[in-house]
Amino acid sequence: MSIIFVHGSGAYGGIWRYQTDYFPGSHAVDLPGHPHGQTLKSVEECVEWLKKYIKGRGFKDVVLAGHSFGGAIALMYALRYPRELKGIVIIGSGAKLRVHPMFLAPCEDAIKGNPEGWHQMVEEMYRQTPENYKKEVIEKQKAIGPAVMLNDFLCCDKFDVMDRVHEIKLPALIICGELDVMTSEKYANYLGAEIANSRVVIVPKAGHFVLAEKPDVVNKTIEEFISGLPA
Repeated sequence: MSIIFVHGSGAYGGIWRYQTDYFPGSHAVDLPGHPHGQTLKSVEECVEWLKKYIKGRGFKDVVLAGHSFGGAIALMYALRYPRELKGIVIIGSGAKLRVHPMFLAPCEDAIKGNPEGWHQMVEEMYRQTPENYKKEVIEKQKAIGPAVMLNDFLCCDKFDVMDRVHEIKLPALIICGELDVMTSEKYANYLGAEIANSRVVIVPKAGHFVLAEKPDVVNKTIEEFISGLPA
């Protein structure tokens, strides 16, 4: 079984290091533009790119795991190509991802040459993650830049499968940090209510980056989920 991890807005595959280290043979993608190549303009475009990526590398029996923006991609992939997946893991995401202007404005200001607010926002996102992880990820995310993050946020803002998510019949694991202010528990609970074959796990004392804030909990939860999937 191949676990493919998809990162969130403005990030890159390395945010999943605690997961790729834990799961042998797993793989974390860098979406186009993160940092190489041209950014894609919708969740749907990302799904089509990812489909080719998975096929081109010969991954089989795929479990698709996505965080935030990556979670939207995983949900859309499950809707479009359910037969190509064994299951999905959705972390800090939802069926609709409207982005508050408080997250868009710092990106726009940074693009115009005033990066201080954006730097502060990025640093706040990773506030509860381990120091060595935080330092490297923030440095890389700043290098990827505010324009990429803004593009991804706008893709999220257009994403809405609330009236379709019930169509997903794949096994689904839905994880959310108790303290997540970007995609709160209600997003996870909605997915759990709409996706028949799903399990919702709310991780105490964790925020939006629960995958790095509480990696042991997240990894063991994913491991249990995978062990229960049909061969």
